Amino acid sequence: MVAGVGAAAGPVQHAVGNGGWATSAWLGSSSTSTGTTLAAVRQAINASTGAAAGLTGAGVGVALIDTGVAPVAGLPASQIVNGPDLSFESQDPDLRYLDTYGHGTHMAGIIVGNDTATGTVGIAPKAKLTSIKVGTSNGAVDVSQMIAAVDWVVAHKNDDPSNPIRIINLSYGTGGTPYSWSDPVQYAVEQAWLNGIVVVAAAGNDGNSDIVVSDPASDPAVIAVAAGTTKGTASATDDDFASFATIGGSNRSVDLLVPGESIVSLAVPGSNVDLSYPSAKVGSTLLRGSGSSQSAAVTSAAIALLLQARPTLTPDQVKTVLTQSSTFVSGLAMQRNIKELNLNGALASQSLWASGWNRSTGNGKLDDARGASRVVRDNVALSGDNTVWGPFSSAAWAPKSANVTAWSGGTWMGYRLAGDGWTGSSWASKTWAAGTWSGKPWTGATSWTDPDWEGHYWSGRTWNGHYWSGHYWSSDDWSTAYWN
Repeated sequence: MVAGVGAAAGPVQHAVGNGGWATSAWLGSSSTSTGTTLAAVRQAINASTGAAAGLTGAGVGVALIDTGVAPVAGLPASQIVNGPDLSFESQDPDLRYLDTYGHGTHMAGIIVGNDTATGTVGIAPKAKLTSIKVGTSNGAVDVSQMIAAVDWVVAHKNDDPSNPIRIINLSYGTGGTPYSWSDPVQYAVEQAWLNGIVVVAAAGNDGNSDIVVSDPASDPAVIAVAAGTTKGTASATDDDFASFATIGGSNRSVDLLVPGESIVSLAVPGSNVDLSYPSAKVGSTLLRGSGSSQSAAVTSAAIALLLQARPTLTPDQVKTVLTQSSTFVSGLAMQRNIKELNLNGALASQSLWASGWNRSTGNGKLDDARGASRVVRDNVALSGDNTVWGPFSSAAWAPKSANVTAWSGGTWMGYRLAGDGWTGSSWASKTWAAGTWSGKPWTGATSWTDPDWEGHYWSGRTWNGHYWSGHYWSSDDWSTAYWN
Protein backbone atom coordinates (compact mmCIF):
# COMPACT_ATOMS: atom_id res chain seq x y z
CA MET A 1 0.00 0.00 0.00
CA VAL A 2 1.08 3.54 -0.33
CA ALA A 3 1.23 6.19 2.28
CA GLY A 4 0.25 8.64 -0.30
CA VAL A 5 1.11 10.40 -3.44
CA GLY A 6 0.19 13.73 -2.17
CA ALA A 7 -2.81 15.93 -2.54
CA ALA A 8 -3.72 16.39 -6.16
CA ALA A 9 -4.45 19.88 -7.26
CA GLY A 10 -8.02 19.21 -8.25
CA PRO A 11 -11.10 21.36 -8.79
CA VAL A 12 -13.78 20.52 -6.22
CA GLN A 13 -13.29 16.84 -5.46
CA HIS A 14 -12.26 15.70 -2.00
CA ALA A 15 -10.61 12.57 -0.77
CA VAL A 16 -12.01 10.59 2.14
CA GLY A 17 -11.04 7.43 3.92
CA ASN A 18 -7.90 5.36 4.15
CA GLY A 19 -7.85 3.16 1.06
CA GLY A 20 -5.61 3.21 -1.95
CA TRP A 21 -1.95 2.52 -2.47
CA ALA A 22 -1.56 3.14 1.21
CA THR A 23 1.93 1.92 1.60
CA SER A 24 4.38 4.07 -0.32
CA ALA A 25 5.93 7.39 0.47
CA TRP A 26 8.42 9.26 -1.67
CA LEU A 27 11.00 10.46 0.78
CA GLY A 28 13.23 13.45 0.57
CA SER A 29 15.07 12.38 3.70
CA SER A 30 15.16 9.42 6.06
CA SER A 31 17.53 7.42 8.21
CA THR A 32 18.97 6.20 4.91
CA SER A 33 18.95 9.57 3.17
CA THR A 34 20.97 8.41 0.19
CA GLY A 35 18.51 5.60 -0.36
CA THR A 36 18.64 1.83 -0.15
CA THR A 37 19.74 0.37 -3.47
CA LEU A 38 18.22 -2.81 -4.84
CA ALA A 39 21.63 -4.44 -4.51
CA ALA A 40 21.54 -3.62 -0.79
CA VAL A 41 18.00 -4.96 -0.56
CA ARG A 42 19.05 -8.21 -2.17
CA GLN A 43 21.86 -8.49 0.36
CA ALA A 44 19.48 -7.73 3.24
CA ILE A 45 17.14 -10.57 2.31
CA ASN A 46 20.09 -12.99 1.90
CA ALA A 47 19.68 -13.31 -1.86
CA SER A 48 23.07 -12.10 -3.12
CA THR A 49 25.14 -15.14 -2.16
CA GLY A 50 24.83 -18.92 -2.15
CA ALA A 51 22.08 -20.69 -4.06
CA ALA A 52 20.10 -17.48 -4.50
CA ALA A 53 22.88 -15.56 -6.24
CA GLY A 54 22.38 -17.17 -9.65
CA LEU A 55 18.58 -16.91 -9.71
CA THR A 56 16.81 -14.38 -11.95
CA GLY A 57 13.14 -15.36 -11.81
CA ALA A 58 13.23 -16.74 -15.35
CA GLY A 59 10.13 -18.72 -16.25
CA VAL A 60 8.00 -17.20 -13.49
CA GLY A 61 5.18 -14.73 -14.09
CA VAL A 62 4.31 -11.94 -11.66
CA ALA A 63 1.05 -9.99 -11.95
CA LEU A 64 1.33 -6.38 -10.80
CA ILE A 65 -2.11 -4.90 -10.10
CA ASP A 66 -1.26 -1.24 -9.70
CA THR A 67 -1.20 2.09 -11.57
CA GLY A 68 0.29 0.75 -14.79
CA VAL A 69 3.85 0.72 -16.05
CA ALA A 70 5.54 3.42 -18.14
CA PRO A 71 8.06 2.77 -20.94
CA VAL A 72 11.03 4.14 -19.05
CA ALA A 73 14.65 3.17 -19.52
CA GLY A 74 15.36 0.26 -17.23
CA LEU A 75 12.17 -1.69 -17.99
CA PRO A 76 12.86 -3.99 -20.95
CA ALA A 77 9.76 -4.39 -23.11
CA SER A 78 10.57 -8.08 -23.43
CA GLN A 79 9.86 -8.55 -19.71
CA ILE A 80 6.58 -6.57 -19.61
CA VAL A 81 3.10 -7.67 -20.65
CA ASN A 82 0.11 -5.32 -20.50
CA GLY A 83 -3.06 -7.00 -19.35
CA PRO A 84 -6.33 -5.08 -19.61
CA ASP A 85 -6.44 -1.51 -18.39
CA LEU A 86 -9.34 -1.39 -15.91
CA SER A 87 -8.66 2.16 -14.72
CA PHE A 88 -10.68 5.29 -15.39
CA GLU A 89 -7.89 6.35 -17.73
CA SER A 90 -8.48 3.32 -19.96
CA GLN A 91 -11.02 5.25 -21.98
CA ASP A 92 -8.35 7.63 -23.29
CA PRO A 93 -5.94 6.03 -25.78
CA ASP A 94 -3.18 8.47 -24.80
CA LEU A 95 -3.27 7.25 -21.19
CA ARG A 96 -4.21 3.61 -21.56
CA TYR A 97 -1.83 1.12 -19.86
CA LEU A 98 0.58 3.93 -18.88
CA ASP A 99 1.63 4.91 -15.38
CA THR A 100 0.74 8.57 -14.98
CA TYR A 101 1.07 8.32 -11.21
CA GLY A 102 4.55 6.76 -10.95
CA HIS A 103 3.75 4.08 -8.37
CA GLY A 104 3.40 1.00 -10.58
CA THR A 105 6.64 1.72 -12.42
CA HIS A 106 8.48 2.02 -9.11
CA MET A 107 7.16 -1.43 -8.13
CA ALA A 108 8.03 -2.87 -11.54
CA GLY A 109 11.59 -1.58 -11.20
CA ILE A 110 11.96 -3.37 -7.87
CA ILE A 111 10.74 -6.61 -9.42
CA VAL A 112 12.12 -6.74 -12.98
CA GLY A 113 14.09 -3.54 -13.51
CA ASN A 114 17.35 -3.59 -15.45
CA ASP A 115 18.71 -0.07 -15.73
CA THR A 116 22.23 -0.56 -17.06
CA ALA A 117 23.01 3.17 -16.93
CA THR A 118 22.63 3.32 -13.14
CA GLY A 119 23.14 -0.34 -12.26
CA THR A 120 19.65 -0.54 -10.82
CA VAL A 121 18.66 -4.18 -11.29
CA GLY A 122 15.45 -5.66 -9.94
CA ILE A 123 15.39 -8.59 -7.56
CA ALA A 124 14.01 -10.91 -10.29
CA PRO A 125 15.08 -9.24 -13.56
CA LYS A 126 14.12 -12.16 -15.82
CA ALA A 127 10.65 -12.76 -14.42
CA LYS A 128 7.78 -11.90 -16.78
CA LEU A 129 5.71 -9.06 -15.34
CA THR A 130 2.05 -8.66 -16.33
CA SER A 131 0.78 -5.18 -15.53
CA ILE A 132 -2.95 -4.78 -14.88
CA LYS A 133 -3.60 -1.07 -14.53
CA VAL A 134 -6.38 -0.07 -12.13
CA GLY A 135 -5.18 3.25 -10.65
CA THR A 136 -5.10 6.70 -12.22
CA SER A 137 -2.60 9.52 -11.94
CA ASN A 138 -3.97 10.46 -8.52
CA GLY A 139 -4.37 6.85 -7.47
CA ALA A 140 -8.13 6.68 -7.76
CA VAL A 141 -9.42 3.11 -7.76
CA ASP A 142 -12.47 1.31 -6.45
CA VAL A 143 -12.53 -2.10 -4.80
CA SER A 144 -14.66 -3.39 -7.68
CA GLN A 145 -11.82 -2.67 -10.12
CA MET A 146 -9.41 -4.57 -7.88
CA ILE A 147 -11.73 -7.57 -7.68
CA ALA A 148 -12.16 -7.63 -11.46
CA ALA A 149 -8.38 -7.43 -11.89
CA VAL A 150 -7.72 -10.38 -9.57
CA ASP A 151 -10.41 -12.42 -11.34
CA TRP A 152 -8.77 -11.66 -14.69
CA VAL A 153 -5.35 -12.83 -13.49
CA VAL A 154 -6.77 -16.14 -12.29
CA ALA A 155 -8.53 -16.68 -15.62
CA HIS A 156 -5.38 -15.91 -17.65
CA LYS A 157 -2.59 -17.22 -15.45
CA ASN A 158 -1.53 -19.81 -18.05
CA ASP A 159 -1.81 -17.71 -21.22
CA ASP A 160 1.98 -17.76 -21.46
CA PRO A 161 2.91 -21.39 -20.70
CA SER A 162 6.60 -20.47 -20.56
CA ASN A 163 5.95 -17.88 -17.84
CA PRO A 164 2.79 -18.86 -15.95
CA ILE A 165 1.60 -16.27 -13.44
CA ARG A 166 2.53 -17.65 -10.02
CA ILE A 167 2.42 -14.42 -7.98
CA ILE A 168 0.10 -11.43 -7.58
CA ASN A 169 1.61 -8.28 -6.08
CA LEU A 170 -0.89 -6.05 -4.26
CA SER A 171 0.83 -2.94 -2.97
CA TYR A 172 -2.63 -1.74 -2.06
CA GLY A 173 -5.17 -1.63 0.73
CA THR A 174 -8.86 -0.82 0.87
CA GLY A 175 -10.34 1.84 3.12
CA GLY A 176 -12.43 -0.58 5.18
CA THR A 177 -11.96 -3.31 7.75
CA PRO A 178 -14.58 -5.84 6.63
CA TYR A 179 -15.10 -9.25 8.15
CA SER A 180 -12.61 -11.66 6.61
CA TRP A 181 -15.22 -14.42 6.44
CA SER A 182 -17.46 -12.51 4.00
CA ASP A 183 -15.37 -9.78 2.34
CA PRO A 184 -15.51 -9.98 -1.50
CA VAL A 185 -11.97 -8.55 -1.83
CA GLN A 186 -10.55 -11.26 0.40
CA TYR A 187 -12.66 -13.86 -1.37
CA ALA A 188 -11.13 -12.80 -4.70
CA VAL A 189 -7.56 -13.15 -3.47
CA GLU A 190 -8.40 -16.49 -1.87
CA GLN A 191 -9.57 -17.78 -5.25
CA ALA A 192 -6.21 -16.78 -6.70
CA TRP A 193 -4.46 -18.60 -3.85
CA LEU A 194 -6.57 -21.73 -4.35
CA ASN A 195 -5.69 -21.61 -8.05
CA GLY A 196 -1.97 -21.82 -7.33
CA ILE A 197 -1.11 -18.11 -7.25
CA VAL A 198 0.79 -16.69 -4.28
CA VAL A 199 -0.74 -13.36 -3.23
CA VAL A 200 1.56 -10.82 -1.58
CA ALA A 201 -0.20 -7.87 0.08
CA ALA A 202 1.06 -4.73 1.80
CA ALA A 203 0.20 -4.51 5.49
CA GLY A 204 -0.07 -0.75 5.79
CA ASN A 205 1.78 2.46 6.57
CA ASP A 206 -0.04 3.93 9.53
CA GLY A 207 2.73 3.68 12.10
CA ASN A 208 3.80 1.28 14.82
CA SER A 209 0.76 2.08 16.93
CA ASP A 210 -1.49 0.68 14.19
CA ILE A 211 -2.22 -2.99 14.81
CA VAL A 212 -4.92 -3.40 12.15
CA VAL A 213 -3.53 -4.91 8.97
CA SER A 214 -5.07 -3.51 5.80
CA ASP A 215 -7.48 -5.41 3.56
CA PRO A 216 -6.61 -7.67 1.67
CA ALA A 217 -3.40 -8.28 3.66
CA SER A 218 -5.81 -9.06 6.50
CA ASP A 219 -6.89 -12.24 4.72
CA PRO A 220 -5.49 -15.25 6.61
CA ALA A 221 -4.31 -17.00 3.45
CA VAL A 222 -2.14 -14.36 1.80
CA ILE A 223 1.36 -13.21 2.69
CA ALA A 224 1.05 -9.96 4.65
CA VAL A 225 4.22 -7.89 4.49
CA ALA A 226 5.34 -5.12 6.83
CA ALA A 227 7.96 -2.52 5.94
CA GLY A 228 11.30 -2.87 7.68
CA THR A 229 14.31 -0.64 8.12
CA THR A 230 17.82 -1.96 7.63
CA LYS A 231 19.25 1.03 9.55
CA GLY A 232 21.79 1.34 6.77
CA THR A 233 23.68 -1.82 7.70
CA ALA A 234 24.18 -5.12 5.91
CA SER A 235 23.40 -7.16 9.01
CA ALA A 236 19.83 -8.23 9.67
CA THR A 237 20.32 -8.39 13.43
CA ASP A 238 19.61 -4.67 13.92
CA ASP A 239 16.66 -4.50 11.51
CA ASP A 240 13.21 -3.62 12.82
CA PHE A 241 9.82 -2.28 11.78
CA ALA A 242 10.15 1.02 9.95
CA SER A 243 8.69 3.85 12.02
CA PHE A 244 5.75 4.21 9.62
CA ALA A 245 4.98 0.48 9.39
CA THR A 246 1.67 -1.02 10.41
CA ILE A 247 2.70 -3.86 12.69
CA GLY A 248 -0.50 -5.92 12.92
CA GLY A 249 -1.76 -8.01 15.79
CA SER A 250 -5.43 -7.05 16.10
CA ASN A 251 -7.15 -8.60 13.09
CA ARG A 252 -4.06 -10.68 12.24
CA SER A 253 -0.29 -10.61 12.54
CA VAL A 254 1.94 -9.71 9.65
CA ASP A 255 3.86 -12.65 8.17
CA LEU A 256 7.19 -11.09 7.25
CA LEU A 257 9.34 -8.05 7.76
CA VAL A 258 10.91 -6.90 4.47
CA PRO A 259 13.06 -3.85 3.67
CA GLY A 260 10.80 -0.96 2.71
CA GLU A 261 12.55 2.24 3.72
CA SER A 262 13.87 4.66 1.09
CA ILE A 263 14.09 2.04 -1.66
CA VAL A 264 15.67 3.37 -4.85
CA SER A 265 13.82 2.30 -8.00
CA LEU A 266 12.66 3.64 -11.34
CA ALA A 267 10.92 6.99 -11.74
CA VAL A 268 8.48 8.17 -14.40
CA PRO A 269 9.62 11.62 -15.59
CA GLY A 270 6.73 14.08 -15.35
CA SER A 271 4.44 11.74 -13.41
CA ASN A 272 2.50 12.87 -10.35
CA VAL A 273 5.10 11.56 -7.92
CA ASP A 274 8.01 12.84 -9.97
CA LEU A 275 6.67 16.39 -10.05
CA SER A 276 5.20 16.43 -6.55
CA TYR A 277 8.27 15.12 -4.72
CA PRO A 278 11.43 16.41 -6.41
CA SER A 279 13.47 15.88 -3.23
CA ALA A 280 12.89 12.13 -3.57
CA LYS A 281 14.71 12.01 -6.90
CA VAL A 282 18.00 10.20 -7.31
CA GLY A 283 19.49 11.62 -10.47
CA SER A 284 17.05 12.01 -13.37
CA THR A 285 15.75 8.45 -13.65
CA LEU A 286 15.41 7.09 -10.10
CA LEU A 287 13.29 7.82 -7.07
CA ARG A 288 13.32 6.88 -3.39
CA GLY A 289 10.11 5.40 -2.00
CA SER A 290 9.19 4.00 1.39
CA GLY A 291 6.38 1.77 2.53
CA SER A 292 4.94 -1.70 2.53
CA SER A 293 4.29 -1.16 -1.18
CA GLN A 294 8.01 -1.46 -1.73
CA SER A 295 8.24 -4.34 0.76
CA ALA A 296 5.51 -6.22 -1.09
CA ALA A 297 7.32 -5.79 -4.41
CA VAL A 298 10.59 -7.06 -2.90
CA THR A 299 8.74 -10.08 -1.53
CA SER A 300 6.99 -10.84 -4.82
CA ALA A 301 10.33 -10.74 -6.63
CA ALA A 302 11.97 -12.96 -4.01
CA ILE A 303 9.16 -15.49 -4.42
CA ALA A 304 9.80 -15.47 -8.18
CA LEU A 305 13.37 -16.53 -7.42
CA LEU A 306 12.14 -19.20 -5.01
CA LEU A 307 9.68 -20.60 -7.55
CA GLN A 308 12.31 -20.60 -10.28
CA ALA A 309 14.37 -22.91 -8.08
CA ARG A 310 11.45 -24.85 -6.56
CA PRO A 311 8.59 -24.69 -9.10
CA THR A 312 6.45 -27.38 -7.48
CA LEU A 313 5.82 -25.40 -4.29
CA THR A 314 2.19 -24.57 -3.64
CA PRO A 315 1.16 -21.15 -2.27
CA ASP A 316 0.74 -22.65 1.21
CA GLN A 317 4.19 -24.20 0.99
CA VAL A 318 5.73 -20.95 -0.23
CA LYS A 319 4.26 -19.14 2.76
CA THR A 320 5.52 -21.84 5.12
CA VAL A 321 9.10 -21.96 3.86
CA LEU A 322 9.33 -18.16 3.87
CA THR A 323 8.03 -17.72 7.39
CA GLN A 324 9.81 -20.72 8.89
CA SER A 325 13.21 -19.80 7.45
CA SER A 326 13.11 -16.06 8.14
CA THR A 327 15.75 -14.27 10.22
CA PHE A 328 15.42 -12.98 13.78
CA VAL A 329 15.83 -9.21 13.99
CA SER A 330 15.66 -6.64 16.77
CA GLY A 331 13.46 -4.21 18.65
CA LEU A 332 9.69 -4.24 18.32
CA ALA A 333 9.77 -6.86 15.55
CA MET A 334 11.70 -9.23 17.81
CA GLN A 335 9.22 -8.60 20.64
CA ARG A 336 6.38 -9.56 18.32
CA ASN A 337 8.27 -12.54 16.86
CA ILE A 338 8.13 -11.08 13.35
CA LYS A 339 11.19 -12.12 11.36
CA GLU A 340 12.82 -10.86 8.16
CA LEU A 341 12.70 -12.52 4.75
CA ASN A 342 15.69 -14.82 4.16
CA LEU A 343 15.70 -16.21 0.63
CA ASN A 344 18.61 -18.63 0.99
CA GLY A 345 16.91 -19.98 4.08
CA ALA A 346 13.71 -20.50 2.11
CA LEU A 347 15.55 -22.23 -0.72
CA ALA A 348 16.91 -24.78 1.76
CA SER A 349 13.85 -25.12 4.00
CA GLN A 350 11.96 -28.40 4.06
CA SER A 351 9.12 -27.08 6.23
CA LEU A 352 6.35 -27.92 3.77
CA TRP A 353 3.43 -28.30 6.14
CA ALA A 354 0.43 -26.09 5.42
CA SER A 355 -1.76 -24.49 8.06
CA GLY A 356 -5.48 -24.23 7.53
CA TRP A 357 -7.40 -20.98 7.30
CA ASN A 358 -11.03 -19.93 7.42
CA ARG A 359 -12.31 -19.02 3.99
CA SER A 360 -14.43 -16.07 3.00
CA THR A 361 -17.87 -16.66 1.53
CA GLY A 362 -17.53 -13.56 -0.64
CA ASN A 363 -21.11 -12.56 0.09
CA GLY A 364 -20.29 -9.37 1.99
CA LYS A 365 -20.89 -5.81 0.86
CA LEU A 366 -18.53 -3.76 -1.27
CA ASP A 367 -19.11 -0.77 0.99
CA ASP A 368 -17.67 -2.65 3.96
CA ALA A 369 -14.42 -3.01 2.04
CA ARG A 370 -14.50 0.60 0.87
CA GLY A 371 -15.00 1.92 4.38
CA ALA A 372 -14.80 5.69 4.21
CA SER A 373 -12.70 5.62 1.05
CA ARG A 374 -14.66 6.33 -2.14
CA VAL A 375 -13.97 7.31 -5.68
CA VAL A 376 -15.74 10.58 -6.40
CA ARG A 377 -16.82 12.11 -9.68
CA ASP A 378 -18.66 15.41 -9.98
CA ASN A 379 -19.10 15.46 -6.20
CA VAL A 380 -20.84 12.07 -6.18
CA ALA A 381 -19.18 9.21 -4.33
CA LEU A 382 -19.57 5.63 -5.53
CA SER A 383 -21.38 3.65 -2.85
CA GLY A 384 -23.64 0.71 -2.16
CA ASP A 385 -23.59 -2.65 -3.92
CA ASN A 386 -22.40 -1.06 -7.13
CA THR A 387 -19.25 -1.55 -9.13
CA VAL A 388 -17.75 1.27 -11.14
CA TRP A 389 -19.77 -0.04 -14.09
CA GLY A 390 -23.11 -0.91 -12.50
CA PRO A 391 -24.92 -3.02 -9.89
CA PHE A 392 -23.13 -5.87 -8.13
CA SER A 393 -24.50 -8.99 -6.51
CA SER A 394 -21.91 -10.76 -4.39
CA ALA A 395 -24.14 -13.85 -4.30
CA ALA A 396 -24.07 -14.02 -8.11
CA TRP A 397 -20.38 -13.12 -8.42
CA ALA A 398 -18.81 -15.42 -5.81
CA PRO A 399 -19.55 -18.77 -7.54
CA LYS A 400 -18.42 -17.35 -10.87
CA SER A 401 -15.15 -16.18 -9.33
CA ALA A 402 -14.65 -19.62 -7.77
CA ASN A 403 -15.39 -21.33 -11.09
CA VAL A 404 -13.19 -18.86 -13.02
CA THR A 405 -16.15 -17.76 -15.14
CA ALA A 406 -16.56 -14.16 -13.96
CA TRP A 407 -14.71 -13.09 -17.13
CA SER A 408 -15.78 -13.99 -20.65
CA GLY A 409 -13.46 -12.45 -23.21
CA GLY A 410 -13.39 -8.78 -22.31
CA THR A 411 -16.53 -8.76 -20.21
CA TRP A 412 -16.63 -9.19 -16.44
CA MET A 413 -19.94 -10.09 -14.84
CA GLY A 414 -21.62 -8.92 -18.03
CA TYR A 415 -19.92 -5.53 -18.14
CA ARG A 416 -17.73 -4.74 -21.14
CA LEU A 417 -14.39 -3.62 -19.69
CA ALA A 418 -11.84 -4.55 -22.36
CA GLY A 419 -11.38 -6.21 -25.72
CA ASP A 420 -11.61 -9.95 -26.20
CA GLY A 421 -8.00 -11.05 -26.45
CA TRP A 422 -4.30 -10.36 -26.92
CA THR A 423 -4.73 -8.09 -29.92
CA GLY A 424 -3.93 -4.73 -28.34
CA SER A 425 -0.85 -2.65 -29.02
CA SER A 426 1.48 -0.81 -26.66
CA TRP A 427 5.17 -0.50 -25.94
CA ALA A 428 5.13 -3.81 -24.04
CA SER A 429 5.89 -7.22 -25.56
CA LYS A 430 2.23 -8.26 -25.47
CA THR A 431 -0.99 -6.35 -24.81
CA TRP A 432 -4.61 -7.19 -24.08
CA ALA A 433 -7.05 -5.33 -26.32
CA ALA A 434 -8.89 -2.23 -25.11
CA GLY A 435 -12.64 -1.83 -24.94
CA THR A 436 -15.13 1.00 -24.66
CA TRP A 437 -17.12 1.05 -21.44
CA SER A 438 -20.72 0.88 -22.59
CA GLY A 439 -22.50 2.18 -19.51
CA LYS A 440 -22.59 5.59 -17.88
CA PRO A 441 -20.71 6.78 -14.80
CA TRP A 442 -22.55 6.40 -11.49
CA THR A 443 -23.21 10.15 -11.57
CA GLY A 444 -25.44 9.83 -14.63
CA ALA A 445 -22.96 11.69 -16.86
CA THR A 446 -23.38 10.90 -20.54
CA SER A 447 -20.01 9.20 -21.04
CA TRP A 448 -16.78 8.13 -19.38
CA THR A 449 -14.71 10.55 -21.46
CA ASP A 450 -13.25 13.28 -19.30
CA PRO A 451 -12.66 16.67 -20.96
CA ASP A 452 -9.69 17.19 -18.65
CA TRP A 453 -7.90 14.44 -20.60
CA GLU A 454 -7.74 16.57 -23.73
CA GLY A 455 -4.32 18.01 -24.42
CA HIS A 456 -2.49 15.70 -22.02
CA TYR A 457 -0.43 13.02 -23.67
CA TRP A 458 2.77 11.05 -23.71
CA SER A 459 5.56 12.26 -25.92
CA GLY A 460 8.23 9.64 -26.19
CA ARG A 461 8.97 8.57 -22.62
CA THR A 462 7.84 11.75 -20.89
CA TRP A 463 4.42 12.72 -19.59
CA ASN A 464 3.30 16.19 -20.64
CA GLY A 465 0.38 17.48 -18.65
CA HIS A 466 -1.21 17.45 -15.23
CA TYR A 467 -4.09 15.06 -15.55
CA TRP A 468 -4.48 14.72 -11.80
CA SER A 469 -6.48 17.95 -11.81
CA GLY A 470 -9.36 15.91 -13.23
CA HIS A 471 -12.46 14.36 -11.72
CA TYR A 472 -11.25 11.37 -9.78
CA TRP A 473 -10.06 11.25 -6.22
CA SER A 474 -9.71 8.37 -3.81
CA SER A 475 -8.59 8.22 -0.19
CA ASP A 476 -6.72 10.60 2.04
CA ASP A 477 -4.07 7.92 2.45
CA TRP A 478 -2.42 9.27 -0.69
CA SER A 479 -1.53 12.43 1.20
CA THR A 480 -0.76 11.29 4.72
CA ALA A 481 2.14 12.44 6.87
CA TYR A 482 4.75 10.02 5.62
CA TRP A 483 6.20 12.41 3.06
CA ASN A 484 9.36 14.16 4.13
